[in-house]
Order: sequence, then structure tokens, then C-alpha cells
Amino acid sequence: MTKKFRRCAGAVVFNNEGKVLLGCRIECKTNAWQFPQGGIETGESPEGAAKRELFEETNVSSVKLVYSNKTPIRYEFTDEIKQNFRKRGIFNDGQDIYFSLFYFCGQESEINVQTPMPEFKKYMWADFAFAVENVVDFKKEAYKAIKDEFIFEIRQYLDKLS
Repeated sequence: MTKKFRRCAGAVVFNNEGKVLLGCRIECKTNAWQFPQGGIETGESPEGAAKRELFEETNVSSVKLVYSNKTPIRYEFTDEIKQNFRKRGIFNDGQDIYFSLFYFCGQESEINVQTPMPEFKKYMWADFAFAVENVVDFKKEAYKAIKDEFIFEIRQYLDKLS
């Protein structure tokens, strides 16, 4: 049987200290931190989807696109997640995620994870290494795959600002 992977976009947002914005998943009993992300809608670019998801999940719109990866990174859901999805009529085995890197040029007060349909219970700014270590296990390889590339882009961007 052929596995089905949903096209997805992730928003990696960094501030002028080089820290990245992470949200703590609302449904997890333990702290599970991740970047804002979600499905790519018909006719939407990965960058546009990442920006839309960022706004829907954190209220953040004051960002500038810095970089995006053109090839998606695939991860597969755990069997438990697949079973829960199938009960709801969702038959994806995982996601092909395109990450976009954004510079946050707004004020801290703009960030609000208490959205109409919240996905995060809290947020924080952290080092990229923290993001890799504290994301759920099935996403770790995807986060590792972009870490060095995105850290390089963050440093280059911040060097141009100074």
C-alpha cells in the first residue's frame, strides 16, 4: 500500500538575538516544542502557507522572508497518531514539510498564542539546538536537517543588520 504524505509548511522565525520562536503544543502533557506549521492549501506557495500558519497560530505578521528550502523534508507520524487521525477520517502517514525562515521585525506584544483555535499553550524564544532537542521524536530528523543551514542564514542576516 502506498503511503500518503501531506504537503506542509513550517515557519522558523528568528529575532535580533538569533533566537527562534517555538510554541508548546496544547494537547501534550509534557512540553513538546515546535515551529508553527500547517498544511499548504490549493494555490498557495510554501512561503505563503508558512506565513499564514504563523499568523493563525501566534498572531505574528511582522516578519520578513529571509530564506526557504525548496525541497520538502519528509517525516512519518507514529502509529498512535495515524490511528487517531484515521478515526477522524484523515489518512496521511506523515508530512512533506517546506520550511521558511522569517526575521521578526515586530514587537513582543504582537505574539499571542491564545488564538480562536489555539494550538500552543505558551511560546518562547530559544536557541535552534533547543528546538531540535525538544521537538517530538518523529520530527527530530526534519529539524536536524534544517538546523545548520538555517543557523547560517540567520547569522548572515544578522551580520548585515549590524
